[in-house]
Amino acid sequence: MTGNAVIACRIRVTGIVQGVGFRPFVWHLAQELELSGWVRNDSEGVEIAAEGAQAQVDALLQRLRSEAPPLARVDTVVAVDAVPDGLAGFAIAESTDRERATTQTAIGPDVAVCTECLAELFDPSDRRWRHAFITCTHCGPRYTVTRALPYDRPQTSLAPFPLCPACAAEYGSPADRRFHAETTCCPQCGPRLSLTDLQGNAVDGDPITATLQLLRSGSIVAIKGLGGFHLACDAQSAATVARLRQRKNREEKPFAVMTANTPSLEYYAHFSTQEQALLESRERPVVLLRAQPGRTATLPGVAPDLRWLGAMLPCTPIHFLLFHEAANRPSGRQWLAAPQDLVLVMTSANPGGEPIVYTNAEARTRLIGIADAILDHDRDIVSRCDDSVIRVIDRKPQFIRRSRGYASDAIRLPRAGTSVLAFGAHLKSSVCLTRGNEAYLSPHIGDLDNAATCAFLEETVSRMQALLEIKPEIIAHDLHPDYFSTRAAIEFAGRHNLPVFAVAHHHAHIAAVCAEHGQSAPVLGLALDGVGLGPDGEAWGGELLRVEGANCQRLGHLRPLPLPGGDRAARQPWRMAAAILHEQGRNAEIKTRFQQAGAGTVATMLQRQLNCPRTSSMGRLFDAAAGLLGLCAEMKYEAQAAILVEQAASRHIEKYGWPRAIEEGWRIRADGQLDLLPALASLDGAHDVELAAAQFHATLVAALAAWVEQAAKASGLETLACAGGCFHNALLSIGLRQTLEQRGIIVLAPARLSPGDAAIALGQAWVAIQSLES
Repeated sequence: MTGNAVIACRIRVTGIVQGVGFRPFVWHLAQELELSGWVRNDSEGVEIAAEGAQAQVDALLQRLRSEAPPLARVDTVVAVDAVPDGLAGFAIAESTDRERATTQTAIGPDVAVCTECLAELFDPSDRRWRHAFITCTHCGPRYTVTRALPYDRPQTSLAPFPLCPACAAEYGSPADRRFHAETTCCPQCGPRLSLTDLQGNAVDGDPITATLQLLRSGSIVAIKGLGGFHLACDAQSAATVARLRQRKNREEKPFAVMTANTPSLEYYAHFSTQEQALLESRERPVVLLRAQPGRTATLPGVAPDLRWLGAMLPCTPIHFLLFHEAANRPSGRQWLAAPQDLVLVMTSANPGGEPIVYTNAEARTRLIGIADAILDHDRDIVSRCDDSVIRVIDRKPQFIRRSRGYASDAIRLPRAGTSVLAFGAHLKSSVCLTRGNEAYLSPHIGDLDNAATCAFLEETVSRMQALLEIKPEIIAHDLHPDYFSTRAAIEFAGRHNLPVFAVAHHHAHIAAVCAEHGQSAPVLGLALDGVGLGPDGEAWGGELLRVEGANCQRLGHLRPLPLPGGDRAARQPWRMAAAILHEQGRNAEIKTRFQQAGAGTVATMLQRQLNCPRTSSMGRLFDAAAGLLGLCAEMKYEAQAAILVEQAASRHIEKYGWPRAIEEGWRIRADGQLDLLPALASLDGAHDVELAAAQFHATLVAALAAWVEQAAKASGLETLACAGGCFHNALLSIGLRQTLEQRGIIVLAPARLSPGDAAIALGQAWVAIQSLES
């Protein structure tokens, strides 16, 4: 019909459309367009009944996409003709829990406090002045407070806090920013802060004031955030930072710091416009920044021997209030534009290697002997969600850890397929659950080296299934039979009578990149990491592959090197350096070249090939380089050796530019092996360590580019997908991409995921989906 005749339609909107102010947005549009009907949440997303003139209904359909609220993500808008019911006015109706095969919506991620809420937070005349849980439709917790969908207050951890009359009026007023904002609250409603010692005894005074006093006096305080507790202390106190390291059993791994704003951070770190935008974004990740020369001495022990500083800005009202207290409680928001003196270490509250603490009961047991006090509150965290960590490489953000702020945002797959639950890798674990053409990756789980993290993996699987209401049809896992993730996948599949599908580690790495970029055609894949089990049962880690859907062919690999002592060689770079001498025929020099206890034993092991499995790992080449250059003999945290080699190379390149590659530093053998032994051998005894590290990087870029180009010509493929933890190295990533693109090769790299093992679950799921299609 046309003209002013009344028509009716039912509209279905899917995506992230709950908890983001979508229903009030629809209500306002309907009022403006003079439409009658209603809008409500259900398990598929948002449902709308609209009646009015054709032009107004058409305008509604167009503006649902083009003007959606800032936190919304509209995936589909589908309208079906209906019979007009003569509806009067437009209402926000009660949500429905209609039974469906699967939920078709998703909950949005947690985001930082918006500017409107901050204005109220620091206004002494506002009834929410200094309210530690201030939030509205456009900000605050989502994923970590939601128990089930549809997203309504009774389904969240705000359910125990009934709205007071004033908040109820805001919640029910379409003109208000908190109209149907499910996390609405105020000092009268609750929740409420409390500061206690580890035995649960209350600390006198205002919790924020007392917490700041403890921090300034050298105490370590566990502070409840969105997805768990942080351990906070004064970053400018060497003694306090050292005590935190000792208590957390964290020798040298860097800590992140929090400042009030970017003007406060400028003294300590360089940041580009893009890095500043990430710091100030609603997701509030930790951003890895270049430290200001000489300034890290004022943050003693925070990031020992590193040129990089992980930094973040306040995310929750509690964080803002601590800095507001330190600034002597000024009125208004102007103080947030000026530098502030307070700098806090803000690190995950957990015993070393275990999942982040997220319940009040956990904090009082697992943090004994670590924290001196706990700044707590009575709003439950429903699900753990650690901080996200990002580094900008070649003007593009790269995830080191994808978690809070991003965790519930789906990756769109090239096409729909069978629902798969993928259990991921052993290190930096995450799991993936697919629904149609969407893949949902869990928040960061961690390394599956302890019972607590293994339990967290199983907890996460249950949480994702329940929240998304998805029953997987196939289970995918890593090829390695001894990984806990593999055993958990097989056990889950047996319990639910589901088929299982094993995916080789490096195939999954490349498949994850293809899934993210919607790449269905065959590609070359370059997978460079520490270790992963190959189909031949050997330890892989430097692989040139041809990947086409569920099929993966190994075209070449790095020359395998021995690992003297097996896994110990992955923690002690001097052992890998010894392996290089042995491969050169210099075994007799090992005992005198290395001062470590056991050097003679390592020489004998290499000579007799006892407990010296071989690996094609690129990660172990970086370890060998660090050992030969004297940069790192024994690692105190994962990838420390590689970080120090990259850092040394960066110093030279920033001063003098890229050096030439080492002459005859590599060989490509007829069987596809890339032999980098000559490049490594040249590092031994180098007088200028920074130059040698830079030459090593230049040689890697030249050798890998030549290797890929040769394979591209032989295969006829012009697209390369790059993945694996070694691509966290900015020099390697940028140099290789630029070199290959100059030679006409398209390079695909992870953009919304980490290049490391956190993306393995997505790759497993995508390979499993394609295997069912072939």
